[in-house]
Amino acid sequence: MDKLLIAPSTDPAKTVEDIIEFVDEIKNDADLLHCDIMDGKFVESKTFSYDVLKIIKEKTLLPLDVHLMIESPSKFIKKYFQSGANIITVHFEAYKDKKKLIKDLKKIRKLGALSGLSIKPKTAVEEILTYIVYCDIILIMSVEPGKSGQKFIEQTYSKVIELNKIKKDFNIKLKIEIDGGINPSVSKKLKEFGADILVSGSYVYNSKNRLLAINDLR
Repeated sequence: MDKLLIAPSTDPAKTVEDIIEFVDEIKNDADLLHCDIMDGKFVESKTFSYDVLKIIKEKTLLPLDVHLMIESPSKFIKKYFQSGANIITVHFEAYKDKKKLIKDLKKIRKLGALSGLSIKPKTAVEEILTYIVYCDIILIMSVEPGKSGQKFIEQTYSKVIELNKIKKDFNIKLKIEIDGGINPSVSKKLKEFGADILVSGSYVYNSKNRLLAINDLR
């Protein structure tokens, strides 16, 4: 089995200074930096934009895993790529026009980033089957997006099992990423069920020993 990748999230940090300090601390133990981008419309919370991402990129060699929880991702994909995104993940639910979703997933790849598609807890895996071929990563939200520190939703396990089966049955090179409520006991199960990348916000950020927390999730 491939190594389980841990992607600490910027979400709990409140300022650019906090993010930079956090990144500097975890840079040798984390595999990715998960950058939560929220516009206060698609979800209630609001975080930073591509201008701050550019500052983060200048401070770390960690690949930037950019999760766009925004209302109109089409308008901003290129800006986030130009600001340093290595992975750009858009939300299935942000698109009324699914043809535009396919166009954007293709665009992300054409720019040179990995394309990701995220689903909220109430969205079933079967709803995104048509779009998997355009994705490098499927990000399953295991909490409602927009607020750090929520409890892991147990139904997520069955989604991971289902998606992993699809991967194997059709020999698809796809990474399964999980975001929300991750702790060591949850991560152990997710790894067994086929998860490839785990995003951690509060668990790592609020730990007294963040490096130990990252390695506990492996």
